Amino acid sequence: MDGGDLRTVDVAAASGYSVQQVRNLERLGVIPVAVRGANGYRRYGPLHVRALHAYRALAVAAGPVAARRLLTDAWSGTLAEAAAAIGEVHTGLARERELTLRAQEALRAIRGEVQTYETDSSADSMTITELAGALRVRPSTLRFWEDEGLVLPERVTSLKARRYGPSAVAAARIVAALRAAGYGVPAVREVMGALDRLDGPGSAAYLLGRRLDDIAARTVALLRAGADLAAVVEARR
Repeated sequence: MDGGDLRTVDVAAASGYSVQQVRNLERLGVIPVAVRGANGYRRYGPLHVRALHAYRALAVAAGPVAARRLLTDAWSGTLAEAAAAIGEVHTGLARERELTLRAQEALRAIRGEVQTYETDSSADSMTITELAGALRVRPSTLRFWEDEGLVLPERVTSLKARRYGPSAVAAARIVAALRAAGYGVPAVREVMGALDRLDGPGSAAYLLGRRLDDIAARTVALLRAGADLAAVVEARR
């Protein structure tokens, strides 16, 4: 890349990064190496600024590690490879949104069930195999949830076989919904602790709503990066 008339301090002011951050991102390959002037100082061009804007938005959309990898690959790869990598970020966000919406649907379906399970003495219990089949998970997954304190079965003492009553079944459905939406065990444990309070399903629904808001913000950031990313990608042609 040809050098321009921008000093490091100019690029920092235009991109919102500090002078040191600009140098660090250059060292990491997020922007191309600057041309050195006759006086030995770095000289940058407008494309460096656009690349930094693209990186900032990508870091919001996909995380700083993925953003750094995408930009460094964009400078060294082909146009097709760069376009495919950007497309994968879009696809990933769409997939996250789809899973979260599915989790919301699952929570809506079990709201009434969770509100009544404590008083429903007529409901049948389920074996670990039956519950795993109903949730489309492996029995080992239910054992893992038990180890983590997320879903506690009732045990048949004489056979030491797990059986899940209505409360455990309802809890398992919430855990399955949250895990399908990408929530880690600590976050799921927080929600399950809310089941002991007034509105456990409501707490889960709130977290899923927050996740949708986060996905939307990341999607907007990716759209904001569009023109700058296009300039970076086309510079490789």
